[in-house]
Amino acid sequence: MIQDGITTENIEVELLIEAIYQKYGYDFRGYSRASVKRRLKYRLLVSGLQTLTDMQREVLYDPDFFHVLLQDMSINVTEMFRDSAFYKTLREAILPSLAGQELIKIWHAGCSTGEEVYSMAILLKELGLYGKSRIYATDFDEVVLGKAKEGIYPADLLQKYTNNYRDSGGLESFADYYSANYELVKMNKALKKNVLFSDHNLVSDGVFGDMDLIICRNVLIYFGRNLQDRVFKLFADSLHGGAYLCLGTKETVRLSSYSYLFENIDNREKIYKKLGDSGSCGD
Repeated sequence: MIQDGITTENIEVELLIEAIYQKYGYDFRGYSRASVKRRLKYRLLVSGLQTLTDMQREVLYDPDFFHVLLQDMSINVTEMFRDSAFYKTLREAILPSLAGQELIKIWHAGCSTGEEVYSMAILLKELGLYGKSRIYATDFDEVVLGKAKEGIYPADLLQKYTNNYRDSGGLESFADYYSANYELVKMNKALKKNVLFSDHNLVSDGVFGDMDLIICRNVLIYFGRNLQDRVFKLFADSLHGGAYLCLGTKETVRLSSYSYLFENIDNREKIYKKLGDSGSCGD
């Protein structure tokens, strides 16, 4: 007897996700199924495979194919000073509130190719805070993390990045922060001095303790509700009382089981403050 609502495609998706987890340790089981299906169907189309079962076979026996698929599964949509109003709020309200601390610890969770990490470094420099700041930039995808460490980007994006920088309240010439070579630009080495790039998977790895600010924008929208809750607890455990959590414009902590741990600071820019004293939020 065929159960209602269970299609062959849905079964194939679940088996493929489980195969990826069992073979390689990457856990997409808590991701939004709509998001997962879109990415799998894209790779199915461009690879010329007929079914997701065929794709599962390729994943299990061809590590190179899996790493191509892993790039599809990663969320790498980012840019310098993305959503300039958000960075203006950081510049004018959030970062100045941390200025009195001896050390400012910032975690960019799901940093992708690093554009927003360098944006933060520029903000800190212009506010005179970079010297006493530590930025922890993490992602589970080693390929994009390598690109973030390099800090090399296409030159044809410069005009957009420059406009974003100006709109965010930039104080200097954006050209001072990179060197250009025809088709590519490289972010200045000084911007990396206090940045630690590290492999970290929000799905399975542990806390970054005693953070003053966590930036995780436009990542959680791809997660299912249970996985979102897991990550919000991770963030709550990683922030001390009074520290900040910044999400993407379509994300919110309000629907989470851990919403009671956060105060809404800026509803438009999705900025929250951890309530209470420092330490773990418990189980």
